[in-house]
Order: sequence, then structure tokens, then C-alpha cells
Amino acid sequence: MASDKDRQQRDYLLNRLVKRDRHLAKWAKRTDSDCYRVYDRDIPEIPLVVERYGDAALVALFERPYDKPDDEEAAWLLEMKAAVAEALHLEPDAIYLKTRRRLAADEQYERKCEGPGRLRTVREQGLSFLVNLDEYLDTGLFMDHRPLRQMLRHDAVGRNVLNLYCYTGSFSVYALAGDASRVCAVDLSNTYLAWADENIRLNGLDSSRYQSVRGDVQDYLISAAVRSERFDYIILDPPTFSNSKKMAGFLDVNRHWPQLVQQSAALLAPGGVLYFSTNSRDLRLDASLLAGLACQDISARTIPEDFRPSCHKAWRITRAGSAVN
Repeated sequence: MASDKDRQQRDYLLNRLVKRDRHLAKWAKRTDSDCYRVYDRDIPEIPLVVERYGDAALVALFERPYDKPDDEEAAWLLEMKAAVAEALHLEPDAIYLKTRRRLAADEQYERKCEGPGRLRTVREQGLSFLVNLDEYLDTGLFMDHRPLRQMLRHDAVGRNVLNLYCYTGSFSVYALAGDASRVCAVDLSNTYLAWADENIRLNGLDSSRYQSVRGDVQDYLISAAVRSERFDYIILDPPTFSNSKKMAGFLDVNRHWPQLVQQSAALLAPGGVLYFSTNSRDLRLDASLLAGLACQDISARTIPEDFRPSCHKAWRITRAGSAVN
């Protein structure tokens, strides 16, 4: 049974959600979007992240720094779920609950269940994407990269674009929508590549300008260099850690980022741009490790209002002295 404190916190959350959603809904309508983050642990006693996905919402409970009895936590979550449903005008069964915990350095999130999952369509800046709110902790759309995707769409016309660790292909969709002449996307997962194909079809984009490569990004970078491939824009947004069985080794972005950036930048065409991004809290980009490259921190420009003050780091990297297209 919920306590008086639970009900008080429910009211706090409800009021906060109503205000934020009212504010963000104006931006959403203006930009033809219906997915955004409404709440991010704004009240310390309510360690939730709430994200709207059209006519559904994802509520993630972050691991508390103290133990709370399971029955008390369950009762508290029911109160919070009711607040989300009321504030966002959603049906209770359209609220998805998940728990996030801090992973060890060598851990990664695993899929929660088997099967195709339940996909729903959301809108982001005039484009459509499939999301899955119940199988993974992540939904298939990293909304914090919305501004960087828009930058790519604006600049992609007539350009060759390489999307590394492409996930479900949101950057690829934006590049094609921006009339890129060619988009190449690389990922180890057949599931994510198929998901990216569906996102491209969903938007009615020309798939003849799109190529997907199923493979290890580090292997691809070596083979592409041998083939002397060149790209005008490269997206490098690796996972913080991966030890997939499909890889020969493992990826630790805090350890391997200089090599990844150097190998990716080697594929830049004259005047080309590499966008490197990470969610690692520990990574500190040391430009002295990137000989011949110029690095500009664009993190502040690429973080949307609903994810401020920070969520990722991003850099715009070019060849030193190169005139940018």
C-alpha cells in the first residue's frame, strides 16, 4: 500500500510533468515531433526518467543509492505510473516501466526477451522511426542526438556519408532525407541493420543510395582504407563498451578512442568532417593524441533542451589545415 509520502511525491511528479510536457509540446508541434524527454531526475527523491513516445511513455527507475523493500518500491512505482498517465493523458497500459542500474566497466546491457517485439512509430523533426519500448533498456532511437542529426541532414546534400556503429539507422535516415548521394552504414547486428532498413522504407527514401555492411567497425575501417574509400561526413558514435561474441576482441571507448578516431579520419575526403560522440563520463579527448587533426568541441550545440544540461560529448574533427566543404 502506498504511503502518505508516496502520494506526496506523486503530486510533486504530476505537477512537474504537466509543466514540462506543456512547454515541450509546443516545440514538438512546431517541429513535427512526438517523442521527447519530459523528466530526468529533476526531484532527487524521485529518481526517474520519463520519455514520451507518441501515445506511450517509458519510465525508467534509476538504481537508488540505498536498499528499499521490494513491496514498498512496487507501491511507489504504481503511484508514479499513475502520475505519468494523468500528466501525459495516456492509458496506464501505455506506460512502460524499466529499471536502470550502473554497469561495471566490462558489462553491457542485454536484450530482455526473445521475439520480434512490439514496434510503434514515432515522429522526429518530420521523419518517422520505429521504437521498441519493452525489449531493451534502449528504445531504438537516441533522442539526445536530435540536433546533430539535423546538422547532418542540412549538410548532406550531394555528399558521401559513413555511419559507423549505425544502430537502427537514425543518422542514415537523416542523411538520405538530406539528399546525400550515398550512405554507408556499418553495424555488427543483423537485427539493427534490418531495423534501419525498415526506418528507411518507413520514410519512403531512395534505398539505392544506401548500403548496409554487417561487420565489426574496426575491421571495416581497415578494409575501407585498403580500398581507398573516402567520405565527406563520418558519424562515429561507438558504444562505451562492447564484448560481443561476434567481435574478435572487445571495445572500450575510453581506451580505444584515439585509434578509432584516427582510423575513421583516414577515410575523410578533402574537406570532410568526422563527428565523434560518446556517452562515456570518463572520456577526456586529448587532442595531442590526434596528430594532424583539428578538434572542435560541439557538445553544447548538440544537446537538445530536453536533455540539458548534459548527456553526451561530441566533437567536430577535420584534417588540420583542410578547407571544410
